[in-house]
Amino acid sequence: MQAKQILFIVETTKDIDKRLALDRRYMRMAQIWAENSYCLRRQVGALIVKNKMIISDGYNGTPSGFENKCEDADNVSKPYVLHAEANAITKVARSYNSSEGATLYVTASPCVECAKLIIQSGINRVVYGEKYRFMDGVELLERAGIEVVYLEM
Repeated sequence: MQAKQILFIVETTKDIDKRLALDRRYMRMAQIWAENSYCLRRQVGALIVKNKMIISDGYNGTPSGFENKCEDADNVSKPYVLHAEANAITKVARSYNSSEGATLYVTASPCVECAKLIIQSGINRVVYGEKYRFMDGVELLERAGIEVVYLEM
Protein backbone atom coordinates (compact mmCIF):
# COMPACT_ATOMS: atom_id res chain seq x y z
CA MET A 1 0.00 0.00 0.00
CA GLN A 2 1.21 3.44 -0.86
CA ALA A 3 1.02 6.13 1.74
CA LYS A 4 -1.34 8.90 0.74
CA GLN A 5 0.05 12.38 0.79
CA ILE A 6 -2.03 15.04 2.40
CA LEU A 7 -1.47 18.54 1.15
CA PHE A 8 -2.12 21.43 3.44
CA ILE A 9 -2.85 24.77 1.85
CA VAL A 10 -1.71 27.57 4.07
CA GLU A 11 -3.03 31.02 3.38
CA THR A 12 -0.38 33.62 3.90
CA THR A 13 -1.09 37.02 5.36
CA LYS A 14 -0.42 38.45 1.92
CA ASP A 15 -3.14 36.18 0.40
CA ILE A 16 -5.61 37.19 3.10
CA ASP A 17 -4.84 40.87 2.56
CA LYS A 18 -5.36 40.49 -1.20
CA ARG A 19 -8.69 38.74 -0.71
CA LEU A 20 -9.85 41.38 1.78
CA ALA A 21 -8.89 44.15 -0.66
CA LEU A 22 -10.89 42.43 -3.42
CA ASP A 23 -13.84 41.88 -1.07
CA ARG A 24 -13.87 45.57 -0.18
CA ARG A 25 -13.66 46.58 -3.84
CA TYR A 26 -16.57 44.34 -4.88
CA MET A 27 -18.63 45.52 -1.90
CA ARG A 28 -18.12 49.14 -2.96
CA MET A 29 -19.33 48.15 -6.42
CA ALA A 30 -22.40 46.44 -4.91
CA GLN A 31 -23.13 49.64 -2.95
CA ILE A 32 -22.98 51.67 -6.14
CA TRP A 33 -25.21 49.12 -7.90
CA ALA A 34 -27.76 49.47 -5.07
CA GLU A 35 -28.27 53.07 -6.17
CA ASN A 36 -30.17 51.71 -9.20
CA SER A 37 -32.99 50.59 -6.92
CA TYR A 38 -36.20 52.61 -6.89
CA CYS A 39 -37.03 51.38 -3.39
CA LEU A 40 -37.32 54.20 -0.88
CA ARG A 41 -37.01 52.29 2.40
CA ARG A 42 -33.82 50.42 1.58
CA GLN A 43 -31.63 50.08 -1.48
CA VAL A 44 -29.72 46.80 -1.74
CA GLY A 45 -27.20 45.75 -4.37
CA ALA A 46 -25.65 42.38 -5.20
CA LEU A 47 -22.85 41.06 -7.41
CA ILE A 48 -21.98 37.48 -8.24
CA VAL A 49 -18.26 37.07 -8.86
CA LYS A 50 -16.47 34.00 -10.20
CA ASN A 51 -12.77 33.81 -11.03
CA LYS A 52 -12.46 37.57 -10.41
CA MET A 53 -15.16 38.30 -13.03
CA ILE A 54 -18.57 39.76 -12.32
CA ILE A 55 -20.98 37.25 -13.86
CA SER A 56 -24.22 38.81 -12.59
CA ASP A 57 -25.62 41.76 -10.70
CA GLY A 58 -28.89 42.76 -9.13
CA TYR A 59 -30.66 45.25 -6.95
CA ASN A 60 -33.96 45.16 -5.13
CA GLY A 61 -37.00 46.21 -7.09
CA THR A 62 -40.12 45.14 -8.89
CA PRO A 63 -40.23 42.44 -11.60
CA SER A 64 -39.67 43.42 -15.23
CA GLY A 65 -42.69 45.18 -16.70
CA PHE A 66 -44.02 46.40 -13.34
CA GLU A 67 -44.03 50.01 -12.19
CA ASN A 68 -40.81 51.07 -10.46
CA LYS A 69 -42.48 51.66 -7.11
CA CYS A 70 -41.54 49.27 -4.31
CA GLU A 71 -43.71 50.61 -1.48
CA ASP A 72 -47.46 51.02 -1.16
CA ALA A 73 -49.25 54.12 0.17
CA ASP A 74 -48.44 53.05 3.76
CA ASN A 75 -44.70 52.78 2.93
CA VAL A 76 -44.83 48.98 3.19
CA SER A 77 -42.88 46.96 0.62
CA LYS A 78 -45.13 45.40 -1.99
CA PRO A 79 -45.20 41.60 -1.74
CA TYR A 80 -43.80 41.09 -5.23
CA VAL A 81 -40.63 43.17 -4.75
CA LEU A 82 -37.57 41.06 -5.54
CA HIS A 83 -34.47 41.13 -3.37
CA ALA A 84 -31.10 42.00 -4.90
CA GLU A 85 -29.78 38.45 -4.42
CA ALA A 86 -32.82 36.93 -6.15
CA ASN A 87 -32.43 39.33 -9.07
CA ALA A 88 -28.72 38.47 -9.45
CA ILE A 89 -29.33 34.71 -9.20
CA THR A 90 -32.21 34.69 -11.69
CA LYS A 91 -30.20 36.88 -14.04
CA VAL A 92 -27.26 34.47 -14.05
CA ALA A 93 -29.71 31.57 -14.54
CA ARG A 94 -30.83 33.19 -17.81
CA SER A 95 -27.25 33.52 -19.03
CA TYR A 96 -24.63 31.03 -20.15
CA ASN A 97 -22.73 31.45 -16.89
CA SER A 98 -22.79 29.17 -13.87
CA SER A 99 -22.79 30.43 -10.30
CA GLU A 100 -21.28 27.15 -9.07
CA GLY A 101 -18.38 28.04 -6.77
CA ALA A 102 -18.97 31.80 -7.02
CA THR A 103 -19.01 34.51 -4.36
CA LEU A 104 -22.06 36.69 -3.77
CA TYR A 105 -21.46 40.23 -2.56
CA VAL A 106 -24.58 41.83 -1.12
CA THR A 107 -24.97 45.08 0.78
CA ALA A 108 -27.38 43.59 3.39
CA SER A 109 -27.46 40.15 4.97
CA PRO A 110 -29.63 37.69 3.03
CA CYS A 111 -33.09 36.74 4.26
CA VAL A 112 -33.98 33.06 4.65
CA GLU A 113 -35.75 32.95 1.25
CA CYS A 114 -32.71 34.35 -0.55
CA ALA A 115 -30.46 32.01 1.46
CA LYS A 116 -32.36 29.04 -0.01
CA LEU A 117 -31.76 30.41 -3.53
CA ILE A 118 -28.08 30.96 -2.75
CA ILE A 119 -27.70 27.38 -1.52
CA GLN A 120 -29.44 25.93 -4.57
CA SER A 121 -27.45 28.11 -7.00
CA GLY A 122 -24.10 26.62 -5.97
CA ILE A 123 -22.67 29.85 -4.59
CA ASN A 124 -20.15 28.84 -1.93
CA ARG A 125 -19.23 32.17 -0.36
CA VAL A 126 -21.32 35.19 0.68
CA VAL A 127 -19.92 38.55 1.73
CA TYR A 128 -22.42 41.02 3.18
CA GLY A 129 -22.08 44.54 4.51
CA GLU A 130 -25.04 45.31 6.74
CA LYS A 131 -26.69 43.12 9.36
CA TYR A 132 -30.43 42.92 8.87
CA ARG A 133 -32.75 42.60 11.87
CA PHE A 134 -33.31 38.89 11.14
CA MET A 135 -30.19 36.78 10.79
CA ASP A 136 -31.91 33.46 10.00
CA GLY A 137 -30.71 33.64 6.39
CA VAL A 138 -27.08 33.85 7.49
CA GLU A 139 -27.62 30.99 9.94
CA LEU A 140 -29.09 28.83 7.16
CA LEU A 141 -26.14 29.58 4.85
CA GLU A 142 -23.67 28.61 7.58
CA ARG A 143 -25.64 25.43 8.27
CA ALA A 144 -25.31 24.56 4.56
CA GLY A 145 -21.52 24.94 4.77
CA ILE A 146 -21.36 28.19 2.83
CA GLU A 147 -18.63 30.58 3.92
CA VAL A 148 -20.28 33.76 5.20
CA VAL A 149 -18.26 36.93 5.78
CA TYR A 150 -19.51 40.11 7.42
CA LEU A 151 -17.60 43.04 5.96
CA GLU A 152 -18.48 46.21 7.80
CA MET A 153 -19.04 49.01 5.34
